[in-house]
Amino acid sequence: QHDINMSMLARTLHRTLLHHHSKHTAPRALSTTISSLHPNNNHYRYKYQQYCYEGNTVSQNRALAVVLTAAAAMIGGSSSYTRTSTTTQAEAAVNGNSEEDEAELKEYRMSEVKQNNGANGKPIWVTYGGNIYDITEFIANHPGGSEKIVLAAGGPLEPWWNVYRQHYATDLPMVLLQKYIIGKLSEEDQDQLEQEMEALLEKDPYALEPLQERSQLLKVHSHEPMNAEVPHDQLTQSYLTPNDLFYIRHHHPVPLLSDVELRQWRLKVDLTALDPTLPIREFSYEELKQMPKSTIIATLQCSGNRRGGYNETKRTSGTSWYQGAISTAEWGGVRLRDVLLACGMKEELAMELNLEHVRFESMDGLKASVDLEKAMSLRGDALLAYEMNGVPLPRDHGFPLRTIVPGYVGVRNVKWLDSIQLAPSEAEGAWQRGLNYKTLPPSVGLTEAKNVDLQKIPAMQQASLFSGITHANVVNDGSLVEVSGWAWAGGGRNVVRVDVSVDGGEHWTTAEITEGGDQKVHRSWAWVFWKATLPIPDSADSSNVIEVCSKAVDCAYNVQPQKADWNVRGLGNNGWFRKEVDVDSSSSQQQ
Repeated sequence: QHDINMSMLARTLHRTLLHHHSKHTAPRALSTTISSLHPNNNHYRYKYQQYCYEGNTVSQNRALAVVLTAAAAMIGGSSSYTRTSTTTQAEAAVNGNSEEDEAELKEYRMSEVKQNNGANGKPIWVTYGGNIYDITEFIANHPGGSEKIVLAAGGPLEPWWNVYRQHYATDLPMVLLQKYIIGKLSEEDQDQLEQEMEALLEKDPYALEPLQERSQLLKVHSHEPMNAEVPHDQLTQSYLTPNDLFYIRHHHPVPLLSDVELRQWRLKVDLTALDPTLPIREFSYEELKQMPKSTIIATLQCSGNRRGGYNETKRTSGTSWYQGAISTAEWGGVRLRDVLLACGMKEELAMELNLEHVRFESMDGLKASVDLEKAMSLRGDALLAYEMNGVPLPRDHGFPLRTIVPGYVGVRNVKWLDSIQLAPSEAEGAWQRGLNYKTLPPSVGLTEAKNVDLQKIPAMQQASLFSGITHANVVNDGSLVEVSGWAWAGGGRNVVRVDVSVDGGEHWTTAEITEGGDQKVHRSWAWVFWKATLPIPDSADSSNVIEVCSKAVDCAYNVQPQKADWNVRGLGNNGWFRKEVDVDSSSSQQQ
């Protein structure tokens, strides 16, 4: 067994060194293998991730030391992470001049860190991996919102990053933190923290993820929390996306309700802002299913879809989606309007009282809101959905109940819905009022959001206009190229045309809309599929590469721009979709 383990470890080390330039590849390979090899794997995974993203050679070497320690533990039968002589020797072997590098930093005790928690005008310090950071100036720039990062004020980041593991999916968190380093934590306090983390990791918040519900075809950007998109070659294989292939965008572990908890679960609806005498109504799962049922076919898309295209110009913060953070399903449930009316909603009175927002809160703490007009409109089709493609919602997609607000950006379609509230203002929190879902001017960089008044920038609500190319194949002995893809407009606006070019936008041909073109006027909640066959231009003779582009037009005659403005969060990339096609090999390269 030791020989097998060491063989697997050797292959993992080889992959790590081979892909060392890609920091998200190395930890995934190592953490996966360590998880499968070691009985107390979380300790080694945690230490590896902790060191790998420090952004300097010393810490990356420590990451390698953790792997060596894991190997020693497998051979020796150790079942916990401790600073054994094996660990120390392994770190010493790869650290080089680490002691010299760290000697310049002032050492502090955790008691001193705790005093700097932002209270009474004090700075905000946090610790991570034995270092201390003054993040006072960074708070406003935190992509997850200032409300989240201040939870760690005066203490360690490790417990929080154990939940918000998207910090491990990229080196960006450590790149941003490095400029704020002011000292190092005493070794005694760091040892104590590691012991506390060891105990914390005994209960992994991601241990009960619905892994079997997820297709192996999904392109995974982070496992914990799960963020995965549909591969481009699968995106238009079916008009309704299969449930297991539907894109996944999570911020936290997936909630799990037992049968008993499901029977006890209640959706709470609070309209007391309209009339203080109205009771806060509660609906059980079965009671909601007994109300008149409505179904709609609607497309959902993450606001950051195609963020990877922005990253080619300048780095953004967030998951580097390609085009697959979009999917379509038939949703079944009860109209949001019907539930609000059953609770005593009087729309005219609400308008008189300036109660213009309907707030949602999920079981995992996400808060978002939509306008009352959308919530109450018969033609707005907002749902409280309990079915997806004819079956109960999968856990990944909101079981037992979620909102479907068709035509709006994905985050307003709140999963694992827990409560609804009528209010005079939009929802509190990072997902509605913070940096997360606001498109800042292109002049604002990664560390400059503190200079922007976020309250003056509206949160993303209705989606814009988008298209994508999923297939481009050279046929007819190299004289034609067959192109196909999708297009979608938010706000219920019908896509009326898709134009395709094979010469980088010099000339355009109108594509044939093959599916989804017959949706109701101004209630076009789902995407359309399209295809076109175009002659390959003579200009391809010299380079053997052509650039295929698509741009959609909606019923308001909005047209996709040639290039969308870059923004620091990488939101709303709706520029022309571009794809390079090698004429000789009939292969294509995504752009």
